[in-house]
Amino acid sequence: MRGAGFVALALLLGACSKGAAPPPKVAEGAEHVECALGPGTGFAKNCAIERSHEGGIYRMIVRNPDGGFHRLEVDANNVIVASDGADAAQVVLNGTVAEVTVGEDRYRIPLERRADVPNP
Repeated sequence: MRGAGFVALALLLGACSKGAAPPPKVAEGAEHVECALGPGTGFAKNCAIERSHEGGIYRMIVRNPDGGFHRLEVDANNVIVASDGADAAQVVLNGTVAEVTVGEDRYRIPLERRADVPNP
């Protein structure tokens, strides 16, 4: 009898999981950047980025399609740093694009010209 109850429960749980929608392939947002999420993945333009400037601090939130995100800040020396989590941001500049790695996630972020930094 207990075996029949287990089978019925398994069938009910299976039916519920079939109705769940898969995560979106592109994060919601107005501006998108290329990202490679996890080891061994290629870049695709499916991560969204939100940029803000408040009190002399430039902030970015990069959102992954699965709902994950990273908060980044640009400090006074134009260095991009992770502002949350345990993983530090590793940054390589490639022309006008910053290739930012946080943990196993990689992002290609086009740089904006900062008005408070003089032209070289």
